[in-house]
Amino acid sequence: MNSTNYDSCPECDLLLRSAHPKIGEKAHCPRCGFLLSRPRKQSVERTFALSIAGFILFFPANLLPMVGITILGNANTGILMSGVIALFNEGMVAVAIVVFLASILFPLVHISLSLLISGHLYFNRPNRYLVGWMRWMHHLDEWVMLEVYMLGIIVACVKLMAIAPLKFGWGLYAFIALIIITTMLTSGLDTELFWQRIEQLGKENNLAH
Repeated sequence: MNSTNYDSCPECDLLLRSAHPKIGEKAHCPRCGFLLSRPRKQSVERTFALSIAGFILFFPANLLPMVGITILGNANTGILMSGVIALFNEGMVAVAIVVFLASILFPLVHISLSLLISGHLYFNRPNRYLVGWMRWMHHLDEWVMLEVYMLGIIVACVKLMAIAPLKFGWGLYAFIALIIITTMLTSGLDTELFWQRIEQLGKENNLAH
C-alpha cells in the first residue's frame, strides 16, 4: 500500500484514497459524511484579493479609535490595544498576553502568511518556504479569535452605554470588516488545491535546476 495515495478523514480517521473532485463537486467521507474537499473556481485569486484587503484593514482596525466615551466633560477613546494594556495594568499579565496573541499578533501573522502563499501561487513563483508557511497558517487557524474579542467589545459597549453615550470610531468599523475578511479567508480556503499548486511549483522548480 502506498500511503502517499491515501488520506485520513479529519473527523473519524477513516483511511481513504485521495479524492480529486472537479470544480463544483464535493468529496464526502463515506463513514461520517464529513466534507473532505470542495474545489472552488479562482480560489487562489480570491484568497490573494482577500489577503490584500485584510492586510490593509488590519492597520486602521488596530490604530484608529474604536469607541469614545465622555464622562463629566472628559473624553476618552480606546483602540484595540487598550484592552491589552488595561489587563496588563490590572495585573492579569497572562490574560493580557493571550488576548494580544489571539486578537493582534496571530491574526496579523495569519493574514501575512495567506498573502505570501497566495501571492506566490498567483504569480507562479516557487519558494522553498511555501510548505512551512502553509503548515504554520493551518496551525494558526485555531488561534485567530477576532470573533471572541468582538463579543467582548459588544459586552463592554452595552455596559458603558448605561453610564454615558458612546461614539463609535472608524477603528470599530474597520475591525468588523476585518472579522468578515478573516472569516471568508478561513472558510473559503481550498487547502487541497493550495497543496497541489505548491507541489507543482516545487516540481517545476526542481526541473528548472
